[in-house]
Amino acid sequence: MFRLIICLVFLCVFLGGCSSLDTHQHASQLAQRGGLQKSTMTVDGFVLTAYSRVSDQNQPINVYIEGDGLAWLSRHELSIDPTPREAIGLALAAQDYASNVVYLARPCQFNDFNHTPCDSAYWSNKRFSAKVIDAMNQTLEAFVQKMHGQKINLIGYSGGAAVVVLIAARRNDIASLRTVAGNLDHVYVNQMHQVDLMPESLNAIDVANKISGIPQLHFVGRQDKVIPKEVALHFIGRQNSKNCSALIEIQATHQTGWVMQWQQLLLQPLPC
Repeated sequence: MFRLIICLVFLCVFLGGCSSLDTHQHASQLAQRGGLQKSTMTVDGFVLTAYSRVSDQNQPINVYIEGDGLAWLSRHELSIDPTPREAIGLALAAQDYASNVVYLARPCQFNDFNHTPCDSAYWSNKRFSAKVIDAMNQTLEAFVQKMHGQKINLIGYSGGAAVVVLIAARRNDIASLRTVAGNLDHVYVNQMHQVDLMPESLNAIDVANKISGIPQLHFVGRQDKVIPKEVALHFIGRQNSKNCSALIEIQATHQTGWVMQWQQLLLQPLPC
C-alpha cells in the first residue's frame, strides 16, 4: 500500500495535476485576468469554490460551471484530487466581459484536503448525483438572491454541461444555456469508452425535453475524441422543440481551441 501511494504521488507530480500550489495558483492567475474574485461557500457538507465579478445588478448573470477536472489518472485509476489542471471553465469565464460573471467549481475541486476532506465518490460515481446538483443549485441561488433575481445564462464545460442542464430543469429563471464539449449523456459516453457506468448519477439527457423551451447552443469540437458531436445530437433529438436548440461545430479538441475562440462564440445568436 505504501509503495502504491508513493507511485500515485510521483505520477501526480509528473502529470502536473495534483500539486495544490500549481493548480490553485493557476486558477488565481486566470481569475485575475478576468477581474474575478474568489469566494467559498459551505453547502450540504461541500466546500464549493466560486470566482465572480458583479458590476451591474440590473443585468443578467453569466454562470459558468467547471468540467470534471482531474477525476481520473487513467481509465481505471481514480485521482486523489479532482482539481482541474487547467480549469477550462474558469478560463472561459475570464474571457467573458459581461457585467456579471460567476464561475462555480465542482464539489471537491480546489479543496484543502487536509482540512476539508471530500468523498471521492463525488468525482466518480456520484459526480452528477442529486446531492451534488442540489448543492450547486443552492450555491447559484445565493448569487441570484444578491442580484435581486436577475435572469441567468448558464454555460457548462464538459461534465459541467450536465450540471447546467440538470440545474436548468429545476429552475424557471434561466434565460439561455450553452454547453461546451458537453457530456449530455454520461451513459452513452461511458459505454462508448467502455468504462464503468454511474448508476448513482442523474443523466442530463433524461431532462432534455423539460428544458426544450430554453434557448440553447451546444458547441462541439470537430476533433473531440472524448465527447463526439453525436452526444449533443442525441440530446437535441430528445427535445420536442428543435427550434430552441442549435449545434455548432468548432475547430477544437475536447480541451484545446475553446478559450481562444470563446469571445467570438459568445456572439453566436441564440435560437428561438
